[in-house]
Amino acid sequence: MATSSNPDAMETDAPTLSITVERNPPESRLLELGIKSWPKWGCPPGKFPLKYDAEETCYLLKGRVKAYMKGSSECVEFGAGDLVVFPKGLSCTWDVLVAVDKHYKFDPSS
Repeated sequence: MATSSNPDAMETDAPTLSITVERNPPESRLLELGIKSWPKWGCPPGKFPLKYDAEETCYLLKGRVKAYMKGSSECVEFGAGDLVVFPKGLSCTWDVLVAVDKHYKFDPSS
């Protein structure tokens, strides 16, 4: 007797990767993560294609970005005060609307 399974589970496409944005996390969360000890990075306005070889978590001190996922019309917006997680394997283009200054951390085990 044949059994059926969830047809979605049989898809051969890679799982959809998505950008997670936590808007204005409380100071206690930032302290718990140790964000102030993370390296800083900044960039001027412009468009930057990015491919994440490891999961990146970043906290934007200033700036405004629209991230366009590769192969999708989906856009995720984030800016100053947002805690953002980019999963390993994600490809996107950052459209930096306002110059960015951020703390960041890569998780090599992801």
